[in-house]
Amino acid sequence: MYLLSTAAPAALAWLCISASPVIASTPQARADLWGLLSSSSNSWSANTTIYPTGTDEFENVTARWTLFDAPTYSAVISPGNEADLVKAVKLARAHDISFLATGGRHGYTTTLGELQGGLEIDLGQFDTIDVDTSAKTVTLGGAVQIGQVLDPLYNAGFWMQTGSCTCPGVVGVSLGGGIGRFTGLYGLILDGLTHVRMVTAVGEVVEASETINPDLFWGLRGAGFNFGIVVSATYTIHELTNSGQVMSADMIIPANMSSAYFEALQSYNGSMPELLATVTLITYSATDDDAQVIANWVYLGSEEAGRAALAPILDLNPPTLNITEVSWPEVYYSAGWGFDYSVCEKGVVRDLYSNTVRNLSASTYDMAFSKMQTFYADYPNARGSSVELEIFANQAMSAVSSDLTAYPWRDALGYVSQSYSGWATDDTTTAAAAAALALELRDDFTATSGYPELTVYINYAHGDETLEQKYGADKLPRLAALKKTWDPENAFGYNNGLPTSYP
Repeated sequence: MYLLSTAAPAALAWLCISASPVIASTPQARADLWGLLSSSSNSWSANTTIYPTGTDEFENVTARWTLFDAPTYSAVISPGNEADLVKAVKLARAHDISFLATGGRHGYTTTLGELQGGLEIDLGQFDTIDVDTSAKTVTLGGAVQIGQVLDPLYNAGFWMQTGSCTCPGVVGVSLGGGIGRFTGLYGLILDGLTHVRMVTAVGEVVEASETINPDLFWGLRGAGFNFGIVVSATYTIHELTNSGQVMSADMIIPANMSSAYFEALQSYNGSMPELLATVTLITYSATDDDAQVIANWVYLGSEEAGRAALAPILDLNPPTLNITEVSWPEVYYSAGWGFDYSVCEKGVVRDLYSNTVRNLSASTYDMAFSKMQTFYADYPNARGSSVELEIFANQAMSAVSSDLTAYPWRDALGYVSQSYSGWATDDTTTAAAAAALALELRDDFTATSGYPELTVYINYAHGDETLEQKYGADKLPRLAALKKTWDPENAFGYNNGLPTSYP
């Protein structure tokens, strides 16, 4: 017997699957959805759970990293096994119910917010981690988060490409690329992806790899959320080097040293050591009542070698500096004096815009710093806002032929993310000012990015960018053909959806 929440169903709605969702919110329609999901004719397995709105369980299973332009749901189903996942997809499709499958619920593109009152298919029970040390692979369930895979791999003597924080889902991140501190050494997370098991829009279970559905496998690596729900994915893993110890350097750069810091950062143009990476943020300092720079640098090796690689930065003599050698898993929690905790906090209104760059520009970062100083002074309710510069070596990423996967930006060196937050939801004045500054800064970063126009890593897309800016014009004809084959009715169209023809 499947499980139902003990609370009575409330505010249930159903949608028609389309590029422009049609919301049906009448009481009769809400009751119809609950009746559809809870009908005994579905014969859900014992571990499958259905949650209506108005329950604590529903709130927990729908909690998102950002509340800005977020999707909303009228009910949630958490399939207990693959067969019930297939059944849920077929049921939703047969009754024109729009849905999203969720894992880490960390995605923030505003196109997700086009789904209102739909069905969440929660993959939370697909959380297995199977490390095969002989094959040097790990097979992950679709909902496994980055923080959950660190220790199992480390304890087995391995590591793999991962992102910069613990809360996103590994599979979800890799379907869009998977940037991080390992791009210089091993490439993108998707470069380690070897096999996928997924449920398609018609409820069919298929596999994909270099030899099974190879065209689909090509598209899954860069635009994967357009084609189905990944149940499990297998990745290549790598034996630890330096016993899995890495150097982590945290520093705070006050406003009067920010220009010198950005000049030092720019010096890594075209010469970033393959083991070096930084996450650098422009943030507000309550102590100084001014903008400041907080940075974490990681070197995937010894402290001695790391200090040498970091010499242009260390020569600045940052007034606040902490350098340690820590284990690979520990760096995720200690970096930036533990900023992973605040970065991963759910239920915060965050409005995000981004750029992908292949050129580092000190003058542009100086300009952004100055504009953030003014913004912090003029809009104190938005002092939780920041500009983040993720600068990762790209040797292994760029060495992979662009034709091998759908991922378009292999020559990128950095990723600029603007995150605006802190104000109350009814503070429209601050919200409008933040949006205006975000667009202005995005144009500034584009001008010196090294690309001819705005270019965006798809996992960081705001949602207002063009298809070409997100997916790359040269990838779109093949991606559109795959969309027409695997999802012609656009069931998986809420995450920066692809067209079925291009141009």
